[in-house]
Amino acid sequence: MMRIQGRKALHLMQQPTYALLSACSAIQSPLPSVGFGPGLGGRAQLKAKKFSLGSRCLPRVRAGIRDFGSAAKFEQVYKTSLNREIAREMGVERSPSEMANGHVKMYHLYIANAPRDSDREKYLEVENKYTSKVEAKVPLAAPEDIEEAVQACVKAAPAMAAMPSYQRKAVLKKVVVELTNRAEEIARVITMESGKAIRDARAEVQRSIDTFEVAAEEATRINGEHMPLDISARNKGLQGIVRKFPIGPVSMVSPWNFPLNLVAHKVAPAIAVGCPFVLKPSSRTPLSALILGQILSQCEELPKGAFSITPVSRTEADIFTTDERFKLLTFTGSGSAGWGMKARAGKKKVVMELGGNAPCIVEDLVPDLDGTVSRLMIGGFYQCGQSCIHMQRLYVRDQIYDQVKDALLAAVKKYKVGDPMEEDTMMGPMISESAAEGVEKWIKDAVSKGGKLLIGGNRKGSFLYPTIIEDVPLEADARKEEIFGPVVLLYKYSNFKDAVDECNNTQYGLQSGVFTSDVNKAFYAFEHMEVGGVCLNDSPSMRVDSQPYGGVKDSGIQREGVKYAMDDMLETRVLIMRNVGVL
Repeated sequence: MMRIQGRKALHLMQQPTYALLSACSAIQSPLPSVGFGPGLGGRAQLKAKKFSLGSRCLPRVRAGIRDFGSAAKFEQVYKTSLNREIAREMGVERSPSEMANGHVKMYHLYIANAPRDSDREKYLEVENKYTSKVEAKVPLAAPEDIEEAVQACVKAAPAMAAMPSYQRKAVLKKVVVELTNRAEEIARVITMESGKAIRDARAEVQRSIDTFEVAAEEATRINGEHMPLDISARNKGLQGIVRKFPIGPVSMVSPWNFPLNLVAHKVAPAIAVGCPFVLKPSSRTPLSALILGQILSQCEELPKGAFSITPVSRTEADIFTTDERFKLLTFTGSGSAGWGMKARAGKKKVVMELGGNAPCIVEDLVPDLDGTVSRLMIGGFYQCGQSCIHMQRLYVRDQIYDQVKDALLAAVKKYKVGDPMEEDTMMGPMISESAAEGVEKWIKDAVSKGGKLLIGGNRKGSFLYPTIIEDVPLEADARKEEIFGPVVLLYKYSNFKDAVDECNNTQYGLQSGVFTSDVNKAFYAFEHMEVGGVCLNDSPSMRVDSQPYGGVKDSGIQREGVKYAMDDMLETRVLIMRNVGVL
């Protein structure tokens, strides 16, 4: 068999027939989740641009790479400026000696679809939330970068709007393929940068795949309608055609708690309808968004300027809110930030998801005690309660209250808190020690005001252990605000209507949960709860990525969920016709 060696192998890997080429068996990687992948022998994972695992040449390429695959030889190739760029294009950001010397991985920002090199004066350091060690650096966009990104976005709007639906669908399908092929790699990045348990990170990657899959389907279903307009004698001969058109350049600001999927919920609908965008990812968790940028940069169907992903400091970020060249601002984050942004947004349309104080009622044990408690545990402690639909308040009918309480306490005692990379860990650290300190302060305040601490409440650094507090009064911050931590407030009730009223006794209204086998009570809750969504026989933390998702009151305006986000990115236009078809 002919062997392809050295630079020839690298050159071949640039060609458009290859996508996922494993190599370099002798290179040891001390950090398998970052940089080089965790393959046999810590081998480097080189990635070319396109997808064709079935190629007959693939074994030859693998064999050729092994010929230069020692650490020393790979170092020599990597140091060559041309091949360094080739390697970086394939996703290899560090050489073996750089890794051994403790250097961090460098990421690119993306302006007008293209990566920009990392040689910047200002960088954002991304810490491993479990070890507190810096594992990556992200260049911060300068004002001139952001201006270039906005200009490119505006310039790309006509070409994006003109893309046929099959091309938009093709782009979204390519993202699905790449996310699927790189799922484990991306899950480990999510765990590193956010601290969520690896099992939860894998679930987030799968949800992101679902989000792009649904968007690909919906891209070909942007329908209009025909309208008869001869509604009176004066309108005789009139009819109309209604169509929807892309709104134009979109500004996106995403949060840190779901660093990939909540980016996907903005990016996928924009591509589906044909809107160019500029995205500001969270400074705490920017890496997942930049990996998505790497994937999109390989989609040749997108016109130049279709997207930019620009990590930026807060002092430089106001342009995402105020610039009138954007026609839509979509923001997910805190209410304190969101409502201020809306006030400064000017004439542009604004979509905001701002969090909540989610309640849940347990009227019946559905399907049984174990099943109910299992869902309640997810609602209360999934990813440290750092979710806008975290189950913060739990109301249990008096006749089953003790059963549910005892079962919850027993489940919390078995809940493993620790290294988020370990397979059996249920909960890792919170996003930062200061966040954990803030929740700990609210726990102490709730107890001082009359709440009874049943379990938890203890903190160690950025770890805050699962906490349940009974009968916390309304005046406590933990009751009236969004706690965003692994804390559940437990209450007993005797009347279902009163429980629904108490659920509504908050400034928030995102989602709620109701466990009941009585269809009348289910519909009563659906019709009377002041929320954007009611989860029947589940905790309020349930979200399917195709559903309309958003809240009322202080929980935001408009809706996410692919189809519904697309609606906000489209404008309705009518063609009014007189005497068409009359001969």
